[in-house]
Amino acid sequence: MKILEANAGALTNFEVLDFLRSRGAGRDPTRVLVSVEPSEFKVYDYLEQTAACNQTRQSIDEFLRKCKSIKLAKAEILNIINVRPSSLVELYPIIEEYDTRFGEAAETMEEFVESVVQLLPAPPNQMESEQEAATDQTEAPDGEKTEVAE
Repeated sequence: MKILEANAGALTNFEVLDFLRSRGAGRDPTRVLVSVEPSEFKVYDYLEQTAACNQTRQSIDEFLRKCKSIKLAKAEILNIINVRPSSLVELYPIIEEYDTRFGEAAETMEEFVESVVQLLPAPPNQMESEQEAATDQTEAPDGEKTEVAE
């Protein structure tokens, strides 16, 4: 790999993870055979626990197309891709001056959060907890949800 332009801009967690994978970082127990620095393995291990491990270039490109309709700064888009907020409460600290920019367009931002959830996959630990929650609850005949004892 050849660096064409140094410091061209900030990278998403997905791009860093993709770069580390291209250098040979992975879950392989024979890590000592690969010419990857120990710090790169630590970064790789961390990023494998974030939403970046489930993201694809196509999902990010589709998300970027959706962002064009909402006026967001590049840094805000980068943070949204990295954090993957699933509610307005999580989106609020990412967007600077949220109230003045989007205060009246609350419905638009709710739709935007829904598109974030649909387009960008959840982190592995969040996907597991959502699946467990779906299997642990059943609906009683009166419409109440009850937990199933294991």
